[in-house]
Amino acid sequence: MPDPRPPALFLADALGLDFLNTVATPADEEVDWIADGDGLLAWLEQAELVPADVLKSLRTRAKPKEFDDVAAQARRLREWFRTFVRQHKGRPLALKDTRELEPLNRLLAHDESFGRIVTRGHGKDRGLAYETARRWQSPDALLLPIGEALAKFVCEEDFSHVKACEGPACTLMFADHTRGHARRWCSMAICGNRAKQAAHRQRLKMQG
Repeated sequence: MPDPRPPALFLADALGLDFLNTVATPADEEVDWIADGDGLLAWLEQAELVPADVLKSLRTRAKPKEFDDVAAQARRLREWFRTFVRQHKGRPLALKDTRELEPLNRLLAHDESFGRIVTRGHGKDRGLAYETARRWQSPDALLLPIGEALAKFVCEEDFSHVKACEGPACTLMFADHTRGHARRWCSMAICGNRAKQAAHRQRLKMQG
């Protein structure tokens, strides 16, 4: 049975915020892309956080309820991190703020990653490279690449440029990497267009 959910939104210009944006109202009804295990697996594949062959292998080894349980953990992680971002967006993150990130460090402590040497390229360009891989022992491991994305976001992003969309009913957030940091909308195609239409209706009303 095909998934009734539309494709996930990747508008934030930061994967950590794209994870927060997995619950949104792109049209008239709220959509939660990780409402269940199937949704979580689909989002992880769309976000390219977990290789498709790994997801396929885990599906054969685990029961649907196990994925549903991991999706529930992911939703709790999402709402915890949303609170952190909302409290600190709009200003540089202070070192003292990192004390609040201990739950994220506890998640990352479960990671079973390792380094390995692999071959890459073709022909004359073929050579050796070092890469980090992960042992996917159980569905719980699916939380680890999400935790890694959140940690990278905290360490690499300037929170001064983290914004909430100005759409009245929009809950999406984004990292404003535009010149002059003048971005106002999650997307011109969504809230930007709605704002233009509302302004046009207001002008017509005033003229009438």
